[in-house]
Amino acid sequence: MKNPKAQKLIDKIQRDLMRNGLVVNTLVEDLKQLRPFAIEEENPLLAKVIRLTFEHIENTNSFEISIPDDEPLDENDEEESIAMESSPQESLDYLLSLMHDTSIKNNVSDLREYSRALAEYAEEN
Repeated sequence: MKNPKAQKLIDKIQRDLMRNGLVVNTLVEDLKQLRPFAIEEENPLLAKVIRLTFEHIENTNSFEISIPDDEPLDENDEEESIAMESSPQESLDYLLSLMHDTSIKNNVSDLREYSRALAEYAEEN
């Protein structure tokens, strides 16, 4: 996000998350305050991910989405993609870090993965 207020809000959310863990009411309120910045910046992917994230946290009282798998570095590499084991707190912190700079191709790719995973989770539950 480009807006300095949005950057500060993301930093605040991450600090609160690290200090206090997943405090549902605070997280949901902060994410709801963050979403208008994404809309203002005309970033529909980010606005959707933020909405899906706070809806998911409201519904589960947690963050049940894992950090997206790393893709093999080489297309010819036959290794499986590497799944990162992560706690709900670590995964949410990573998602928030992606929101800082959506001009990075890998950040956008991971945001799309989070969006897909959040939507799938909502459909299944």
